[in-house]
Amino acid sequence: MVTEALKTIEEKMKSSVKVFREDLATIRTGHASPSLVEHIKVDYAGVPMPLNQLAGISAPEVGLLVIQPWDKGSISSIEKAILKSDMGLNPSNDGNIIRIGIPPLSEERRQELIKIVHKRVEERRIVIRNLRHDTLNEMKKLEKDKDISQDEHKRAQEQLQKLTDSYMTEVDKVGKDKEKELLEL
Repeated sequence: MVTEALKTIEEKMKSSVKVFREDLATIRTGHASPSLVEHIKVDYAGVPMPLNQLAGISAPEVGLLVIQPWDKGSISSIEKAILKSDMGLNPSNDGNIIRIGIPPLSEERRQELIKIVHKRVEERRIVIRNLRHDTLNEMKKLEKDKDISQDEHKRAQEQLQKLTDSYMTEVDKVGKDKEKELLEL
């Protein structure tokens, strides 16, 4: 029972870190990356859809994104959605493709983005601590119901803490890497 609970919590923590990485990928740096815009919701035939389901997105140069809609009629909808997003991007189209120049970040904007990264790191740490807390409660209940011994409970707690510490370290590392990427000129 304990090993199953630990495997389950490890999967949840691993998944949480994966989602965190994807979340940080949407924070704009000075480099063009398809992940910056692929999540933007575009109103297509009255249905909001992620941009990556309507077009091919590529970054042929460091400061340029190219969006090739599969349906040429969706170009204006895609352009409107990009303008509405809070990313400060200015798309231009030639009737077939949309180009987005990614301007370099100002020092002030870099600092704002670093604060956002720090906030998201802390939010993810809280998620992991909550997962640990739920599992601890589950283990206490198992001990109370005499399904596991005190020794097993103690060992499981130690293993859970090691797991939690390793994923906290991983979250911190991902956050530091993103911060370093934001500070690069």
